[in-house]
Amino acid sequence: MRATINRYTVPLILFGFLISAVGYAKDAEPSVVLFENVRIFDGTSSALSAPSNVLVRGNVIERITTDPIPVDRRADTRIIQGEGRTLMPGLIDVHVHMTFGALSMTDLMSPDLTPAKAGAAAARNAEETLLRGFTSVRDAGGPIFELKAAIDAGQISGPRIWPSGATVSQTAGHGDFRMPHERSRRFFGEVSRAEQMGATFIADGRDDVLTAVRENLRFGASQIKLMAGGGTSSAYDPIDVTQYTLDEMRAAVEAAEDWGTYVTVHAYTPRAVQRAIEAGVKVIDHGQMLDEETLKMMVEHGVWLSTQVLRSSTPDMDPQRVAKRQPVLEGQARLWPMARDLDVKLAWGTDFLFEPDLNKEQNSYIPPLAEWFSAAEILKLVTHDNAQLLALSGLRSPYSGTLGVVENGALADLLLVDGDPLSDITLLADPENNFIVIMKDGKLVKDIL
Repeated sequence: MRATINRYTVPLILFGFLISAVGYAKDAEPSVVLFENVRIFDGTSSALSAPSNVLVRGNVIERITTDPIPVDRRADTRIIQGEGRTLMPGLIDVHVHMTFGALSMTDLMSPDLTPAKAGAAAARNAEETLLRGFTSVRDAGGPIFELKAAIDAGQISGPRIWPSGATVSQTAGHGDFRMPHERSRRFFGEVSRAEQMGATFIADGRDDVLTAVRENLRFGASQIKLMAGGGTSSAYDPIDVTQYTLDEMRAAVEAAEDWGTYVTVHAYTPRAVQRAIEAGVKVIDHGQMLDEETLKMMVEHGVWLSTQVLRSSTPDMDPQRVAKRQPVLEGQARLWPMARDLDVKLAWGTDFLFEPDLNKEQNSYIPPLAEWFSAAEILKLVTHDNAQLLALSGLRSPYSGTLGVVENGALADLLLVDGDPLSDITLLADPENNFIVIMKDGKLVKDIL
């Protein structure tokens, strides 16, 4: 798995405003960090380890032992006294929209919105995401490549990003973001504003779908996001509709698999998901309206379910969106326990869209999983299991190494938590006070000790 920064040389120049607007570049971090006297949640166990010492050298966990670890106490060595606190893998959110989540619908519709303004908002969102302890995310659609390249180059602060690039949507699909006055490109020749900004591709027919997928792969997409059904945040597609024909969807899968990666689809209903499974899709995002038959099909074909815990609708939401969300909200209470009992491959994400104020609540969406899972299962879900989903990108993964675990040889994405989240999962909901140390790629992002 390679980090191919060179392909982003031109986008980085265009993204250069971020470097001066948001001064996130940091001095060189210690090359050796020793955590002493920590209890470890390793990503899979149901209990914390005995008091242990963990040595990080560069960006890798080099040694874990209950014995003392001698180190040269040089200027580039940082010794952190854990005092019995919990050391665990960094959190992973597999359904974010780093740009869409940083902007309101009013912002997006404003004629004054420029790529620079959108990029600055996304950069702030990225830094705040990392400071909430999310060291890796999968961006499930939207303008992302420039932001990711700037983070990887160390020019701004943020999590590792698995980018999908522009969503791929049929006309009148969930990714058709055209305003009422914007007419079809096919008939009138005008490319929509959302497409110009890298938010979406409106692609109809096998040829257009192939081109859209390959265009995303050209810029470094680690997976492809396809819209396979209606949505709650879009104006023109009812929640029950099925989107893309089997042949169109197969075209996307074939193009992605030729590059060694996979297609994930936005879908809620059994009909849409069953078609996606037949087409060879590897991940279903959402799925809150699925039935037992469809979930069993997913198990049979090894298809992942990446879903969320949605909060109730609020009075501030558009009445049309409230109505569209109702069957989804009703379905999620059935979906989580049914998927768990059927042993579906599960992943978790937040999927915040167009409500920037929600971002600060990202961590608070983890404890509600306790309605269906133990604390150990929740911690495994938001670290190890989510990392397994990221690994589906194979050679298209932008980062080499093992994530989601605390073990010898794994990448050093770590949190030092003040307390035991296996006993109190709500500790994860308050990262400002409870995350004492945040480390990403062996670098100390936060260290209040």
